[in-house]
Amino acid sequence: MKLTTSNMLLTLFLLIAVAVSACAPAATAPAPAAPANPALILATTTSTQDSGLLDVLIPLFEKQSGYKVQTVAVGSGAAITMGQEGNADVLLVHSPAAEKTFMSDGWGKDRALIMHNDFILVGPAADPAKIKDLGPADAFKAIATAGDTDPTTVLFIARADKSGTSTKELDFWKKASLDPAGKKPAWYVETGQGMGATLTIASEKGGYTLTDRATFLANKSKLQLEILVEKNNALLNVYHVMTIDTAKWPKVNYDGAMAFLKFMTDPATQDVINKFGVDKYGEPLFIGDATKTDADLGLK
Repeated sequence: MKLTTSNMLLTLFLLIAVAVSACAPAATAPAPAAPANPALILATTTSTQDSGLLDVLIPLFEKQSGYKVQTVAVGSGAAITMGQEGNADVLLVHSPAAEKTFMSDGWGKDRALIMHNDFILVGPAADPAKIKDLGPADAFKAIATAGDTDPTTVLFIARADKSGTSTKELDFWKKASLDPAGKKPAWYVETGQGMGATLTIASEKGGYTLTDRATFLANKSKLQLEILVEKNNALLNVYHVMTIDTAKWPKVNYDGAMAFLKFMTDPATQDVINKFGVDKYGEPLFIGDATKTDADLGLK
């Protein structure tokens, strides 16, 4: 078929249009609508910060939601107090007993299971108290006995900051019918600091301490400490998100808190949590639990 001049021009125009379209940049997703109140205060534990998890999750949340997060990383006890005082909009903590009290006393409005990892007992490779592979209760008893015998060699480094880790540690002493926090023996050293700092002190002093696995692995290369007691059901470490009840504090950013709760329980975020740490440590530092219940994890 013989092409006319007009057909040739039309064909040329279409070819140019296709070429331009192929070279044009792909359309970007529209930015999220700006929230009415974009400022969100997150009170959380030092373990979520020290492990590096929040360095991954917070930028994702901010990009997807339009909120700007101010993170305050303290112990769970201090984070919960911030919620009670209306100084935080949303909490990410790991102290289940204190969380239940927070909710039952009317401070919290929503509570969602997010993830877990586990606690571990770490100490010097020489292990002067001989706790390696003991159960948690027996390990704490062994540390106390050895510490009473030789407090210059055996030390336990405690956070003593009302954090979830500190609460768990005190519970282990109580189950062993011991009270070093009350009696203050020479071998029991209180730091009043977060997990990362407490691990550093334990390493420098050659002492034992209770830590969450994530923070330990994130700092392991800088520490002279070994995992000595682990993989026991009593060492489970569970995290929840809680919002603040607006009946108590009407000015808290409840919309932002719910946006954060929904983000943390979203399947895509749970997948990020499940993969965090695998590339660097060969294992995830946290396990996402949004599809589970407290009962599934053995919590009452």
